[in-house]
Amino acid sequence: MKVNDITTLAELKASGYQSKSIKDELRDNLIEKIKNKETTFTGVHGYENTVIPELERAILSRHNINLLGLRGQAKTRLARLMLNLLDEYIPVVEGSEINDDPLQPLSRFATELIKEKGDNTPITWLHRSERFAEKLATPDVTVADIIGDVDPIKAANLKLSYADDRVIHYGMIPRANRCIFVINELPDLQARIQVALFNILQEGDIQIRGFKLRLPLDIQFVFTANPEDYTNRGSIVTPLKDRIGSQILTHYPIDIETARKITEQEAKVVESQKSTVTVPDLARDLLEQIVFEARESEYIDAKSGVSARLSITALENLLSTAERRALVNGDAQTTLRLSDFVGIIPAITGKVELVYEGEQEGAAVVAYNLIGEAVKSLFVEYFPKIEKLQKANEETPYDDIVSWFFNLKEGFELLDDLSDKEYNMLLSNISPLNDLLAKYQPNIAQEDSFFVKEFVLWALVEFKLLSKQRFTEGIQFKDPYGNFIKGL
Repeated sequence: MKVNDITTLAELKASGYQSKSIKDELRDNLIEKIKNKETTFTGVHGYENTVIPELERAILSRHNINLLGLRGQAKTRLARLMLNLLDEYIPVVEGSEINDDPLQPLSRFATELIKEKGDNTPITWLHRSERFAEKLATPDVTVADIIGDVDPIKAANLKLSYADDRVIHYGMIPRANRCIFVINELPDLQARIQVALFNILQEGDIQIRGFKLRLPLDIQFVFTANPEDYTNRGSIVTPLKDRIGSQILTHYPIDIETARKITEQEAKVVESQKSTVTVPDLARDLLEQIVFEARESEYIDAKSGVSARLSITALENLLSTAERRALVNGDAQTTLRLSDFVGIIPAITGKVELVYEGEQEGAAVVAYNLIGEAVKSLFVEYFPKIEKLQKANEETPYDDIVSWFFNLKEGFELLDDLSDKEYNMLLSNISPLNDLLAKYQPNIAQEDSFFVKEFVLWALVEFKLLSKQRFTEGIQFKDPYGNFIKGL
């Protein structure tokens, strides 16, 4: 018999359905997935050997869970993915506000309905997608919001006294019975509200006003929180922390490859952008390296964290910068340039918390400098290292490039809105740059080579062999000492 064909309590009993708590449900389905070598949390990268095994252990232990970590570490996504471990459908007493199990009713409504109609009690089926409730903890959340309160309108309509438990209006938690309930940013919940959760977590009781209610609610709680030393607005009260079975620490990606997977999966890129803009592999690595540099920067508050959303929105901005240039020039296609990275500065400035020194520098300056630091860090993976100190008369692979700029009468300019043809021609004119690529990156694709050439110029600036100046229409490169020496 199909699930949708079972519409009464008698049919449910005849089908052999067995009641099961949500924690047992999650546990049994997880065991099945592990046995079948299935991926339990799809679309989450970098946690395969750290967070996910801990989360699976917590589910097997039937624990309520607290995911502790900085912003943008997929805490809420992990909680939502737990839905996939639930049964596809569960039976519910029709009309029940708290998803009463027909075989184990909790509410007065359900028990009285079953007493009245017996085996003819109507039931409906709840899909797992509807078994998820989420609440962002804010200072204005009340006990009435999450647990419940007396409803005077209901009392008046039903002509009941306030002593009758039928006048209760259930809050979010009772309505999430037999569901996964997530409270985001738990430390922001006022201490007195956190205290109201004690009995629910331990005994399943809820207390509303003066009513003596014994509702052993069946809920899988998942809390998310930032480390307490960051959330100065509040903290998790110790007795509540004691009642949460497992606290799992999340983290940022530890390598560029993992970070790229996350960014490319999450970025909302329009199909027309994909066909218009070619993105060199080095550009994708550079974008992630900027985020890694931000997390290490002395100008950015490490306790606040640098969200994975930074690289996601930065990639979207980056593609839009190149797309806009192509539209301005009437080009059907274009290749991303390093100077396009100036377009990601608005994505950076809104997503980092600066310390005092950073505020003094200015958010835009800090963001621009992060691009340079990322170029400097990646450069040694592609070309010979530039030493800070070198012996007199010692030749380096970059001498000819520096000499080329020294002999220029004026600066070398790369304007933002140059067409691809003009941009490529300007970089191709720097013959020592062509020789450097031919020697150290001979296998690079032709369409990517111009990005790498500009990458070399930015790196030489970072290592003080060239100077770079940003002006309204673009960037100017020149020899840092050339004008001074020529003047002498």
